[in-house]
Amino acid sequence: MVAVPPHERRVRRRQAARVVVRAEGYVLLGSDTDPGIPGTQWWVTPGGGLDTGESFVQAAARELAEETGLRVDPVDLFGPVARRIVHHGYSDQVLVQREDFFVLDLPARFEPDTAGFTAEEKVTLAAGFGWFTPAELAGLTVWPAELLRLFEVSIGSSLIDFGDVEESTVPVSLGHR
Repeated sequence: MVAVPPHERRVRRRQAARVVVRAEGYVLLGSDTDPGIPGTQWWVTPGGGLDTGESFVQAAARELAEETGLRVDPVDLFGPVARRIVHHGYSDQVLVQREDFFVLDLPARFEPDTAGFTAEEKVTLAAGFGWFTPAELAGLTVWPAELLRLFEVSIGSSLIDFGDVEESTVPVSLGHR
């Protein structure tokens, strides 16, 4: 997590699962940062990369537990409701990942427990989590930028294909190796 010149960033590729957690008309988001660029902040859904042999839905449930402390059975999640290939240009790397999005509807909001954070998450997600209404999202930088569409999906909705997108603090177009 040390900033490098854009053309020296390494490229990582992975598959990832993300969870849109909804409760009482709110969605749960974590505050993310790029430590190589002081003052950056955006909001993200819980989630992360698949472990070896893990399905997307298994990874979604595991990542939710690790990042928020909320343990759910993968069958409690519905989806995938959306899919995309995202290019994240950061100050230290370019991350290219296929993401599948799942939804978890809860009867009430809860206070996330970040005890399961990895060392990297303790740095990048240090500001914690917040619950937001759709109206409150309008003034925020949110990844995925298409989050409002995911806020409204329901069981049985058709899979949304967001295609190939970029969400970056340092644009991918500035180069990498």
